[in-house]
Amino acid sequence: MMPEFKITQLRHFVWVAELKGFHVAAERAHRTQPAISLSIKDLESKLGESVFEKRKTKSAKAELTPFGQLFLPKAKELIAHHDRIAQDMMLMADHKAGHIRLASVPSIASQVLPELLLDFVADSPELNVSFFDDNSDAVLKMVENQQVDFGIASLFHEEEHPDKTFEAIWEDQIGVVCPKNHPLADLKGIHWKTLLDHRFISNGTSRLLEDSEASPLLGRSQFYISNMISLIAMLEAGVGITTLPRYAFPKESATLCFIPLDTPFVVRKIGLVQLNNKSLSPAASALVAFILSKAKR
Repeated sequence: MMPEFKITQLRHFVWVAELKGFHVAAERAHRTQPAISLSIKDLESKLGESVFEKRKTKSAKAELTPFGQLFLPKAKELIAHHDRIAQDMMLMADHKAGHIRLASVPSIASQVLPELLLDFVADSPELNVSFFDDNSDAVLKMVENQQVDFGIASLFHEEEHPDKTFEAIWEDQIGVVCPKNHPLADLKGIHWKTLLDHRFISNGTSRLLEDSEASPLLGRSQFYISNMISLIAMLEAGVGITTLPRYAFPKESATLCFIPLDTPFVVRKIGLVQLNNKSLSPAASALVAFILSKAKR
């Protein structure tokens, strides 16, 4: 039968061997000398061999037997392996190690998450984060396929996703985006019918208008552009106008402006999306809690 070693006994053995005495090893272990002697005897019983030579006096130095000399590096190896695993698991439990995978819509990915993630990983050098940004449909699909631990997206029709939980955190109003030299640029607010006289470019967030009175706009769009960089380029070139949530509008644009859509008043809700009945890793769970705590301030 294979012997089952106790890490504590192995530590006692190594300390006695390195310190050359049971008394000093007992001080190191904060135990009595008889307790250390019993620990070593139990270890020798499991090994079936003596690890220390018989001492003629209690004051004599503890010397390893040939078997003990062979066993010492093995004992150190077992202790080191145990300590590495214990440390890794402690770091994971304390969200300071591990691997988090998350996906987010580009607006939150670019305007909110950089500062949040910087704060979160500040004291976690062993924590790895894989981050994907895409439209809400793609984020939801990644959550479904368990490619990510959780997502940050809009859930357009919650009843269509019974397998997911959605916790709204951020919200932003829909507005019209056009060049600063466009005829609409000086308006403080816009009625959707005003847009019928202009070339409309739809995008991934345009479906937010589906259940509103502005839904006819979607059938009149001449262009559909899913990529935000391409969409901004088309707008800057004067190809047309579009609607975007406030967070999706480039903050420091020198060429474009954002005009709130007054009628209808449409608000996008963005939040955390997770699979039901699927536990998060300690690190991912800690990040979710961190995001929620920051959002509530």
